[in-house]
Amino acid sequence: MNNKELVLAAMTRLFGQRDLSALDAYWDSGYVQHNPRMPNGLAFFQQVIPSLPADFRYEPGLVLDDGEFVSIHGRYVNWSGKTMIGVDIFRVKDGRLVEHWDVIQEEVPAAQTLTGNAMFPIA
Repeated sequence: MNNKELVLAAMTRLFGQRDLSALDAYWDSGYVQHNPRMPNGLAFFQQVIPSLPADFRYEPGLVLDDGEFVSIHGRYVNWSGKTMIGVDIFRVKDGRLVEHWDVIQEEVPAAQTLTGNAMFPIA
């Protein structure tokens, strides 16, 4: 499995299927988090994933890789009551997700943007 496939599988299993075993399969126990609202490590995911609302869903989009770095553009539906569009950037080492950065914002429907262009997916 290449890094691009690994990140897509990890995100799909953890967020799409809410499968906590994905943490053992793909994440490093020393996971470094650069999101200022999330702690390092895996405990945050172990607490948050089971508490997601029944109608939460994750939709992966474009996945790009550059060596040990992989970015994935995705939609988080009903994350804290909102639909969010994010770009998650991971550093992969020895087949494990070891580091993470992200940018995330509330989705604005295409009909409400100045251009009429959708934020997701990238076509």
